[in-house]
Amino acid sequence: MSAAKAAQPLHRILVVDDDADIVEMLEYNLTKEGYDVRTATDGRKAVEIARSYLPELVMLDIMMPHMDGIEAGRQLRDIPELRQTYILYLTARSEEYSEVAAFDVGADDYITKPIKPRALMSRINALFRREAQKADPGEQINIVDLTINRKNYSVTQDDKSVILPKKEFELLFFLAQHPNKVFSREELLQKIWGADIYVLERTVDVHIRKLREKIGDTHIRTLKGVGYMFTDQPE
Repeated sequence: MSAAKAAQPLHRILVVDDDADIVEMLEYNLTKEGYDVRTATDGRKAVEIARSYLPELVMLDIMMPHMDGIEAGRQLRDIPELRQTYILYLTARSEEYSEVAAFDVGADDYITKPIKPRALMSRINALFRREAQKADPGEQINIVDLTINRKNYSVTQDDKSVILPKKEFELLFFLAQHPNKVFSREELLQKIWGADIYVLERTVDVHIRKLREKIGDTHIRTLKGVGYMFTDQPE
């Protein structure tokens, strides 16, 4: 590990998998990259550890004893201190419905096994780099009944707090930054998830649906066959 890397605060990562060999491999490679790593072998233990450890990234398998990864992801997202934590699924489940279920509970990325350690480390490093390179965190957007503050990832609507996980917040903030402009699903995937992360276009639909459940459907409009737009003149 270089002196420069060692001098930086360590990002906290929680690795969750019931396969001891995979846990050992991930822990070794992540520690080598300079991350602070904790591990768990089932979803129930992962939630317990996460409450006190407050990881910045959780890497979850889906098929695990006691509590599967989907339920664990749902419970992690219900913990206020973890709503901005990245959740990355590493799983042998390649079916589309499993991927959709993962994003439905707030996943940020979904990777199918077998794992390629170097490619995975590159992907995680890129994720944290993008976080560090984001625009001024003090930016705030005020549109009609909404206040969206990037400094603390907070959203208020009519003076009531709206709790959003990281990707839902980033999607709302991006759309609100460009009111009355239509973006295709592909454009939104590039802007919010990045070119180095492959997710289904349907993921955008899932996040839009969840945003509408929380802030209503007056601000975000669907242009059939084109994409989505945030309007600053809701009907």
